[in-house]
This record gives sequence, structure tokens and C-alpha cells, in this order.
Amino acid sequence: MSSFSLAVRDSSTMLRRNLLHARRYPSLTLNLLMTPVMLLLLFVYIFGGAMSGGIGGGDRSDYIAYVVPGILLMTVGSTVIGAAVSVSTDMSEGIIARFRTMAIHRSSVLIGHVIGSVLQSIASVVLVGAVAVAIGFRSTDATVLEWLGAFGLVALYALALTWIAVGMGMVSPNAEAASNSAMPLILLPLISSAFTPIDSMPGWFQPIAEYQPFTPAIETLRGLLLGTEIGHNGWLAVAWSIGLAALGYRWSTASFKRDPK
Repeated sequence: MSSFSLAVRDSSTMLRRNLLHARRYPSLTLNLLMTPVMLLLLFVYIFGGAMSGGIGGGDRSDYIAYVVPGILLMTVGSTVIGAAVSVSTDMSEGIIARFRTMAIHRSSVLIGHVIGSVLQSIASVVLVGAVAVAIGFRSTDATVLEWLGAFGLVALYALALTWIAVGMGMVSPNAEAASNSAMPLILLPLISSAFTPIDSMPGWFQPIAEYQPFTPAIETLRGLLLGTEIGHNGWLAVAWSIGLAALGYRWSTASFKRDPK
């Protein structure tokens, strides 16, 4: 069997293992999923009437359209925290040390975690998107290609953030520490253009909000689904996702090559 075939076989086995874990212990995924759902309902029904004026709209429906792309990206950041917790648990319980002694492809352990997390992220985005549609979100002007572009962007960001989360899980001493270290993946969208336009923020803070990883992706997703101007945000979103994926991959694989905890 070739090295590639071995890697595919072992990665599939590890993917199946991680999906079985997620099915047997759904509480973590549900807890992470509830954060963006609750924020969506909170900002739409509690703050939506007041905040719609800040985006030039006159009612809550305008704010629903504005906030949903940001919530979808926040859903990705929230869901991948599960990957950090899962990896840290494997490391602290010693199963990784056991895998090192077995005749399996070394990278398959991490790849299984990454693919499983990306699939969970996409499923979570679909569920949150369904809630958004139920409360009034519509994207009637988006073409098929724009929908495919939006899906590809979400999947790309899920891949990038998952590799970062896996790196956090590798270096965390326990699951609690891994969950805490990955919290910026939820908090960063709060200081982006997800909930309010950047030009409404203090001048000194606007560059931080504009060029952090989530804002370009949110603005690109908003442009694809709602027809707003994308501008330079498209290539910035791709650059951020590729850079984060490369950083997370190098970090994760370097940590995995060291002796287990």
C-alpha cells in the first residue's frame, strides 16, 4: 500500500472515531452552537430595533440581513473550539501516546480531528442559517455562483480556524485550558463589523476592527449574499484564511512531533 493510500485509510479511521465521539457526547457541540444562536436572537429581537438605525435601515428586517453573515462566521469560530477541547483531551489522556506506537500514518490523527471539526462547523452553520431564515433572513438576489462562493468561504475559514484550534489543543494542559485559550475565536467577531458598521466605532479602533481576520470574511460573505460592495475584502479574507491555516498546520504538526504530555 502506498503512503498516500495509507494516509487516506488511517485518516478516514480517525475521522470516524471523532464523529462517533461527537455523536456520543453531543453536549459540547450543542453548548458551542447555542452561543451564536442566542446572540442572533438577542441582537435581532432585543437590540435590532435600535441598531437598525445605525445601518441606515428603518426596521428590524434590515438589521437581520446585516447581522446574519457575522453570526455565521461566529458560528464557525464557536464550533471549532470543540476541536481544541477534543485534541487536548486526547493528549492528556494518553491516547496520542498509544497512537504513536501503532503502525498508522502519523498525520492521520490530526487530519481526522480537522476534517471532523470542519464537517461539524458546516453543519452548525446550516443549522444557524436555518434559524436565521426562520426569523426573516432572505438572500433573494444571490446567484448560484455567489452561494457557492459563500459556502467555499465558510469552509475555508472553518479549515483555517480548526488548524488554529488544534494547535491550541496540542499545547494546552487540559480540556478546560484548551477551551479558555480558544475563546478569542468567539470574541474577535464581537469587535468586527459583525454587529455594527466600522465607521461608527472610535477612530483609533477602526483599523483594528477593519483588518482583523473576521471583518474581511464577514464583508465578503455579506457582499456575496446581499449584494453589498466587497472591494478589497475578498482577497483579504482569502489571505487571512490561507495564512491562518498555514500557521495552524505548522504549529499543530510541530507540537505533535514533540514528546506527548
